[in-house]
Formats: sequence, C-alpha cells, structure tokens
Amino acid sequence: MLRNYRPLKRGRELIFGVLLTGWLSLPPFAQQVPAPEASMPGTSKLLAGLQLEPSRSAEVESALNRRDYKRAETILLEETQRDPKSARTAKLYTLMGHILFLDGQYLNAAIAWKKAETIASLDDQSRFSLAMAYLRLNRPDWGRDELQRLSKGDPQNPLYLYWLAKLDYDARAYTTAISRLRRVIELDPNMMRAYNNLGLCYDALGQFDEAIQSFTRAIELNRAQKQPSAWPPLNLAVSLISLNRLDEAVARLHEALSYNPEFPQAHYELGLVLQKERKFEEAIAPLQRAIDLDPLYAEPHYTLGGIYQRQGKREQAQEQIEKFKKLRKETSPLQSPALNNTMPSGGVPLEDRRLP
Repeated sequence: MLRNYRPLKRGRELIFGVLLTGWLSLPPFAQQVPAPEASMPGTSKLLAGLQLEPSRSAEVESALNRRDYKRAETILLEETQRDPKSARTAKLYTLMGHILFLDGQYLNAAIAWKKAETIASLDDQSRFSLAMAYLRLNRPDWGRDELQRLSKGDPQNPLYLYWLAKLDYDARAYTTAISRLRRVIELDPNMMRAYNNLGLCYDALGQFDEAIQSFTRAIELNRAQKQPSAWPPLNLAVSLISLNRLDEAVARLHEALSYNPEFPQAHYELGLVLQKERKFEEAIAPLQRAIDLDPLYAEPHYTLGGIYQRQGKREQAQEQIEKFKKLRKETSPLQSPALNNTMPSGGVPLEDRRLP
C-alpha cells in the first residue's frame, strides 16, 4: 500500500521557483511552495550572470516564462559550445540541468549537472536536485551518495537528513531511519513530513502506539498548512484499522477526503473498513470509486472480489480476482496513473509510502 504522495506539480513549482531566484538556498519541500509566477522577476538577474548576448538572454527569459523548456535548453546548449571548459559553461550546464529536470528529462538533467561538475564544483541546490534526479531514475544508491555528501558538508541541515532517512525506510532499515528522523525533528520541530515518515517506520515495526503518536503530530502540523495533505490522516487511519479502531479510522479517512475528494487510497480504506464491519453492500461504492479513480490500483479489486464471493456472485468475484492478479503481475504499485503526477516514472517516490 502506498502512502503520502503529493502532486508533482508542487515539486516542479519548487524547483522552478528556486531556479528563477538563485541556486544557493534550498527551501524544504515541507514549506509552502512559491508559485512560479511570483518568481518571474528573478529571471533577468539570474541570466545576467551567464554573460549571454542581450537578444539571447531575452529569448531564454521569454522561453522560461512561457514554459517552453525545449527552446531554452537548445539555446543554452548552443552557448556551451563557445567555450566548453569555462566557468561560464559550468553555469550554463547547471542551469540546463534545472530546466531539463522541469522538462521531465531526468537522465539528461543528471548528465548536465555532471558535465558542470567536471568544470567546477556544484552548489548545494544543484547537488540536491541531482540527488532527486537519481531517485526519479530509480538509482537510490547514487542519490544516497549525493545526499551523504551534502549532509557531510552541512550536518545541521534537516532536509538532507530527512531524505537519507527516507531512503533508509525504503531499504527497510527502519531503526536507522528512526534515528535520523529523531534528529531531523530536533533540528526542525515543525517538519510535518518527518513526523509522518517516523510514523511509517514505527508502523512497519509494529510499534503502533509510537506510530499513532507520530501520525497525530503530523496531522496537527498538517492542519496548519495552507494546503493540507491527505496522506497524514490516511496513514493514521491505516494504523488504526490494524488495531481494529474502526470508528476512529473512519473519521481520519473523511478528513483525508476533505482535503482530496479524489484520493483513491482513502476510498479504498473506507471500503475496507465497511467490509470489516460486514457492511458489504455499502463497501462496494467506495471500492468501485477507488477503481474508477485509479484503474491500475489492484487492491480494491481483491477486496471487491471477496465481497462478491460472500454475496454468492461467483462470476463477478472471479472477474475481480482475475483483474487483481493481472494488475499485480503487469504493474508495479509505483506505476499507478493516479500516482504518476506525484512520483517519478519507475523510480523512488518523492513522498513517503508504505512498503508493499
């Protein structure tokens, strides 16, 4: 089961905002992301440092403002050919890396940053973005190397520790992840995602009291956000379901759906609760809603098949079980179209999730 994804659009806005306002300061993903439009005035200042001809600079700025990343990439690539080993070219490759990342070309973004690094050291923002590109390419080992390098240079930065902890969790190194996340919380007591991921670690270890405590704090912080995430209340609900505290779980699921009414995981868990309460007919609607929202989401088919089996609808039950088997065989849990906007294609998610 997957947990705590947030729309990739927000992540792209973050990178775009940083791109247009400078590379040296990196705001945490947990903070409110500035809208790209608010960052447009920084474009001219950024491009001025690249020593482009006025007409070329204006063309790049125009391309970025209208999100024509391909054109901006072409111009910058052409500029790198003028003096391939200069400090200016390193800056051009660095900027290209950020634009390619925005354009979804994660491999090319990584190549651009590595080319820049052969000329001059990467700044911390670009190295962090390189780590994120590696995660999108499903190379957590490479991403970890970059994050460890960043953390070694800035051990008090909670963002780097958080992402290292997240990789620990994905590697099922829960105890190590917990240690890192506790340090993250010491450094940034208001990082909602740190509490949320801490809850996931405790939940994976079967330490449900600690998990519930962590999720509860994440929810408190989440409610203070301008755009609360549906994942913390859903995560708590799943732990409560494990403890058969179904009424409390339903309340949290409704909270999750109040933040995102088209959240397939919340609809699925609601159907699961109704099934556990033997309200089989009522459970069908939320389960079907989860399927409608995410046609590649396998688990609702399995639960729905069980309900139909109990109702004596053997053909419908068999149909749902076959769909479940087919989806589990043909798709990874990370390939669901409902999650495609929230995570890398085939790679490590940029948000926390419960491991299958």
